Amino acid sequence: MEPIGRSIRKLSGGNFEKRLEALMQEVLEDSRIQAFLSKQNGLTEAQIERHLNDLFQYKKEWANCDRCPGLENCPNLMQGYQPELKMYRDDIQVSYHPCPLKKKSDERKRQASFIKSLYIPKEIVAVTFKDIDQDNASRVTAIKKALQFSQETKPGEDGKGLYITGSFGVGKTYLMGAVSNALAEREIESMIIYTPDFFRELKQGITDGSYQDKLETVKRVPVLILDDIGAETMSAWVRDDILGALLQYRMMEKLPTVFTSNYDLDELETHLTYTNRGGVENIEVLKAKRIMERIRHLNEEIAMKGTNRRTYNA
Repeated sequence: MEPIGRSIRKLSGGNFEKRLEALMQEVLEDSRIQAFLSKQNGLTEAQIERHLNDLFQYKKEWANCDRCPGLENCPNLMQGYQPELKMYRDDIQVSYHPCPLKKKSDERKRQASFIKSLYIPKEIVAVTFKDIDQDNASRVTAIKKALQFSQETKPGEDGKGLYITGSFGVGKTYLMGAVSNALAEREIESMIIYTPDFFRELKQGITDGSYQDKLETVKRVPVLILDDIGAETMSAWVRDDILGALLQYRMMEKLPTVFTSNYDLDELETHLTYTNRGGVENIEVLKAKRIMERIRHLNEEIAMKGTNRRTYNA
């Protein structure tokens, strides 16, 4: 940045001294600058003039802040930062700190870094508990249980989770978004996955061998949310090699898993019992029971009732 005195000299011709004096007066009339200078004992006019450029920039940027156009349109040299005057030895210096809007934005980004999602709409991972209607007793219970889980779960120490069951569109996935955000406030990483699409992707990954890496990533996340389990077409491979292996690892490592489903636990067991391979339906009761033992042991079943809210709001 060109020193302001040099700019004035170029523009003012023979009136340089008058223009500089007028600028000095304008700067010194600023209330923030006056408050700063009043605390500096022994500061001379020569020192002030030497740092007139810094003082002018300080005044200009605070004027921008006073009529803030929003973070994205911030015209300051450092977007989203406010200037602060400091003394370093005999010099006036300008430092910068994030403005309130910048702090809020950074905090949102920091929290978002703890939330991972696969095949889940973006608006879901922005939901908080304050956004959820409490218009019937079952929703109130589900919200309280989900909030309690979000506040108390300790991945690696306690692997207990939740199993939220309810009909299509009652707000189960919406509630899981709130859980993810509440966990992020505690700096606990979570991943929310639309289960049918995830299982489908793993099947496609068999040919190139990528499914194992994807499964490992999901297995190790501190809090895993499997949304809409039971909506997939069940195969023995998905049930035993994917879901079974996933739950076994997480149970051993005490990593909580949260489920949402249109099925209650008994109905999910029936769903897991019937697998399809090559168009042939197989009934495997014991293998289904083995999976369900893990889910029942570690997850509290909570029924969430209500109308289909996807036709208006969640």
